[in-house]
Amino acid sequence: MLNALIQLGRSGYDIHLRDDVLSSLKQSCNLLNSEPIADLHAVIPAEELARTELLITGWGSKPVDMKLREAMPRLKLIAHLAGSVKSIVSPEVMQSGVRVTHAAAANAKPVAQYVLAVILLHNKRVPDWVRLYSEKRSQLRVRSEPLHSLIGNRDKTIGIVGASRVGRYLIEFLQPHNFRILLHDPFVPAQEAKALGVEMASLDNLLTESDVVSLHQPLLPTTQKSFGAREFTRMRDGALFINTARGAIVDQGALIDAIRDGRLSAMLDVTDPEPLPDDSPLWDMPNVLLTPHIAGSLGTEVAEMTEMVIEEIRRFTRNEPLQYEVAADAWERVA
Repeated sequence: MLNALIQLGRSGYDIHLRDDVLSSLKQSCNLLNSEPIADLHAVIPAEELARTELLITGWGSKPVDMKLREAMPRLKLIAHLAGSVKSIVSPEVMQSGVRVTHAAAANAKPVAQYVLAVILLHNKRVPDWVRLYSEKRSQLRVRSEPLHSLIGNRDKTIGIVGASRVGRYLIEFLQPHNFRILLHDPFVPAQEAKALGVEMASLDNLLTESDVVSLHQPLLPTTQKSFGAREFTRMRDGALFINTARGAIVDQGALIDAIRDGRLSAMLDVTDPEPLPDDSPLWDMPNVLLTPHIAGSLGTEVAEMTEMVIEEIRRFTRNEPLQYEVAADAWERVA
């Protein structure tokens, strides 16, 4: 069995590692310490680190740098119970021969479900109906309202920027609804787009033709503030902009300017900064739906992430290929 340590704070530990989960984990590895360890540098004796072959991390874990790597010369695998690994593992650690796997695929599914729900409700103009119903109450006559002619999910075009894991799940979830789906992603070849059931489009064409534009790019130096005034100007009147990726991909000042007059709507689960300052104008805009970074795994959804990582550990111990390994040569493109 692999000798394993878990580097997690108490809250992360309690979310992921219930008693039944720990029992399952112990069938695949020898836990050198089954208590939550927030910082391996501060607590664990050097001889215990030297024996460690498997390190389990998650939300809020301290970074695994080369100093810690050198203290764990037998380390073979880092199994991350969350999605993004860049804040946890440095490229140097990966290049030192340590393999890394994570639960990004499991975390992507609830994000895509969340975006699908937002799209369906937006096209039905549910937020507008809620406001009208509250204002007019018993006097509301649905079919007499000008809004009535604008609603519906039929014949709508959905633009997806980035074929990330979330983007691909969203494409799958959109298929039964007979949307026209446009995809902009320079890394997706035409054959793959055909298999996905989408139309490839330039970013400009996607923006001008879509009723909904959903952002699914990773935050990289090349994507930071890459969605700004130029992009918002090209979006069609009445379109919805959705961001469940990272707030810093969007030029937030340009976003505020673009939606201030009501020409566009926005659903923002992520912002820059996060959370927003209390005096941000976004709080009071009726055409903006703000949620506090809840699209990803929460509550019962977290279990799928934990199960995915435990299965990856089992596969590793059986010398089977990992299904969700982070490849070192893809480092620049991953979140």
